[in-house]
Amino acid sequence: MIEPLRSGPELIDEIQQTQPAPGSLVVWWLGQSGFLIKSPEGLLAVDLYLSEHLTRKYEGTEKPHVRMTRAPLRGADLRGVDLVLASHKHSDHLDPGTLPDLMAASPDALLVVPEALVEYARTLDIPPDRIQGIDAGNTLERAGFRVRAIPSAHEGLDTDALGHHLYLGFVIEAEGRRLYHSGDTLAYESLLDQLGHDPFDAMFLPINGRDPARGVPGNMSAAEAVEIAVRARPRYVVPHHYDMFTFNTVPIEAFAKKSRGVSPGTESRILRCGERWEIST
Repeated sequence: MIEPLRSGPELIDEIQQTQPAPGSLVVWWLGQSGFLIKSPEGLLAVDLYLSEHLTRKYEGTEKPHVRMTRAPLRGADLRGVDLVLASHKHSDHLDPGTLPDLMAASPDALLVVPEALVEYARTLDIPPDRIQGIDAGNTLERAGFRVRAIPSAHEGLDTDALGHHLYLGFVIEAEGRRLYHSGDTLAYESLLDQLGHDPFDAMFLPINGRDPARGVPGNMSAAEAVEIAVRARPRYVVPHHYDMFTFNTVPIEAFAKKSRGVSPGTESRILRCGERWEIST
């Protein structure tokens, strides 16, 4: 089992006591695709998986979800969260074992999910008035964060019967910083057009790739994530979606090796679970 760099009360205290300077954002990776982003005005969470929900669900099946990294926190530990983003329905992004407790511990938090999943989210013991739908092309603002949703292709650019996208990524802006959290996605043809031409401080991209033998939808590979960074030229490219389940991961060394070819001006930033990272000038 991989142990987080920080966890439990030590990590909780660090999150609560961190006061970012104006113009700065502080980021913590909490495993898989889950991040906390703190600005001087607010605290945003995206795609947190902090439970054992999937391990229990698939125990004794042909697709066991054996955890590789210990959860650094539980949902109930997170207080003062203002905005919670979930990119799609899969439980390692929209976690029934994390979100109800998180929303109870942070009574001012708003949960934002794809418009196609609003009714599903209402089954998770979360007050309906604290759930908001968003679709590709929509924006929302809360606690100093501006969030724009774009399509993600978790194999395909799938929609529901009303045309609402099932998988989203998020362009997150605060304090003059611009971030992209992909959710789960392939490097589809129009992704860079969807992202726009303004520069990014950081892009958070999946690297676990796709293998039909896994029996789950795939993502971009480490090489494809690096290629997106080469073309988009953010200040930092940050890998995610690895070291969580034994059946659906890749060695981080694969990304480290590929990222040596990132364009000048772009740096790869490999975080440890529970690690604090500040993005500033």
